[in-house]
Amino acid sequence: MYKLIDAKRSTRKLYTEALIGRGDITVEEAEEVLRDYQQQLEGVFTAVHNTEPESDPNWKAPVVPSPKIVDTAVAEADLRKIANTQSAMPDNFKVHPKLLPQLSKRIEMLDESTVDWAAGEMFAFGSLLLEGHPIRMSGQDVRRGTFSNRHAVVVDKETGADFFPLRSLVKDPNQFHIYDSLLSEYAVMGFEYGYSVERDDALVIWEAQFGDFANGAQTVIDEFISSALQKWGERSSIVLLLPHGYEGQGPDHSSGRIERFLALCAEQNMTVAQPSTPASYFHLLRWHMKNPSRRPLIVFEPKSMLRLKAAASGLKDFTTGKFRSFIPDDKVTNATRLIFTSGKVYYDLIAERDKLGEHSTAIARVERLYPLPIEDIIAEAKKHPNATLLWVQDEPANQGPWPFVALAVNEAFVAHEELNNRTFRRVSRRATASPATGNHHLHEEEEKALMTEAFTR
Repeated sequence: MYKLIDAKRSTRKLYTEALIGRGDITVEEAEEVLRDYQQQLEGVFTAVHNTEPESDPNWKAPVVPSPKIVDTAVAEADLRKIANTQSAMPDNFKVHPKLLPQLSKRIEMLDESTVDWAAGEMFAFGSLLLEGHPIRMSGQDVRRGTFSNRHAVVVDKETGADFFPLRSLVKDPNQFHIYDSLLSEYAVMGFEYGYSVERDDALVIWEAQFGDFANGAQTVIDEFISSALQKWGERSSIVLLLPHGYEGQGPDHSSGRIERFLALCAEQNMTVAQPSTPASYFHLLRWHMKNPSRRPLIVFEPKSMLRLKAAASGLKDFTTGKFRSFIPDDKVTNATRLIFTSGKVYYDLIAERDKLGEHSTAIARVERLYPLPIEDIIAEAKKHPNATLLWVQDEPANQGPWPFVALAVNEAFVAHEELNNRTFRRVSRRATASPATGNHHLHEEEEKALMTEAFTR
């Protein structure tokens, strides 16, 4: 086979002869083109060979800068300016009658302390645009939002014309782009990664329709997002938004595979977060853009929490504060049970605690999973010296944050004498090969069992 291949004349020679035979070029012209091309290749080779490596690739730069450096709060006047864009439609623009009240409601949310997830994101996007940061977002259903939550683009129901409300905040409409992409996670995430490498000044976001679908681009995650900085000194600040949560929708609509991303985390290569409120998400996005040593940001978004009243944020949550990687439970002192958790299950636990009338269980939230706020976890454990320490998660035992968190926490406890004799236990679904059951009745039974064990173990 190799002899046959070697005996074949090259495509270049065959094509050159065809061009000469047709009279398109002469032999001399063909040789000149070949000579010029070879000289270009040799010039590039010489330039690359003689290039000095970066003297300071900054590989060990901290992912988490000082809070004094990163101010993520926004003035009330700016928030109201952003909210007002949602109902300010062009003249003669025919909005769907059910949509306009939904958009107008975002103005009222500020006064009613009912800011939901989509509004919190809108405030983050709008405030960054006002500060001069370009935003680019793509995914399979991002303009409307998979769960009809975002509505970043409004469509005239008669003409089909598009209107981008947030573009009214900037002079140049190219500062804000949001695209419904083709159905290829691999192609689109790969493109957005490359774009983010070249546009470090922009907020570049890829959102999965469901977090489960990100595995269609696992090569991009493994080869580039998680390791390009360490391998080649190539920097990216891409944001992946992965809807995640166990709501009985089956094995392919429940998990963004937190465990896979955490398994790739080392050397402060990226940030992995699961914010539990719209304000936390707002501060996280703004922190990411203002972080002087940005890395890829992986955000596990909610689904059922998008409109959950218990998770809503108020005006003050946006005009003050910053992103908190850990939120302790300040309502309970000297607890007998201390639960650490992350994501949607926090609200399930709070509801169960209220139902039981439980007053001795503290529930703390881990908003950032990597870098893990280990010092905060240790401090919280010390604050409740008599408490049983639990990690509660929706995901099966072999998935979700537990494998990563357990290793990190148990290693940290060894260095603290007062924590040496305390065991960090897990409450979760049993280990399974599939992320979730496809049987809704079984899902509900698992949820009940999870809550029961969390408050009896």
